[in-house]
Amino acid sequence: MIADVTERPADSPSTRATDIYERLKVDILAARLEPGRKLQMRFLMEQYGAGQTPLREALNRLSAEGLVVGKEQRGFFVKSIDLEELRELTKTRCWVEGLALRESITNATAEWEEALLVAHHRLARTPRSLDPEKFEDNPDWERNHRRFHAILIGNCGSKSLVDFCEQLADRLYRYRALSIRKAFRSRKVTDEHDKILNAALAGQADNAVALLQRHYERTAEIIESDLGAAPSSAKG
Repeated sequence: MIADVTERPADSPSTRATDIYERLKVDILAARLEPGRKLQMRFLMEQYGAGQTPLREALNRLSAEGLVVGKEQRGFFVKSIDLEELRELTKTRCWVEGLALRESITNATAEWEEALLVAHHRLARTPRSLDPEKFEDNPDWERNHRRFHAILIGNCGSKSLVDFCEQLADRLYRYRALSIRKAFRSRKVTDEHDKILNAALAGQADNAVALLQRHYERTAEIIESDLGAAPSSAKG
């Protein structure tokens, strides 16, 4: 539902809290605020130009989403990396997106197929790295990547299911951001997207679901290999 902006001034407390929440979430997901880090209020106030009240509201929202941990008498921390959580989130994402994709294919329309083709075309034409010689993250690729996957499952007929898939994607993106350079060197992800697209457009639900799930499992394997060899993050 779109809010009536005439009823909420641009500088209202709720608007400020939402803005801070969105900025904090982006920085956590991109690992600019690293796992295990204590979110000291003074630092946050200076970094985000906000008072304690909107910051606490934003931190409580992020805590409810599993991205921040609040500890009594100790404050807030960015949730630490946990390989068991990575495996659980990946397994759950495979289950729920598999269901959503199967339903999307069952409900296939010309409009959905056209939107999927356009999204895939844009993704395929966007370079993963801004620098062809070394990895430099391309924000346009990530946006197009998320859109392709969102359209892929978005024809399932259940907004609640799509919203849950989006939450899982957010929580897993934080892990991807920590290992993205290794994945960039070792993986031909464009080929994986091509195969998923072709199976979906051909109405091959079983094959499309299997390819999508393997796509996510391969991501998790690369991340686990990378993070498993790195020093453990502070548990916070």
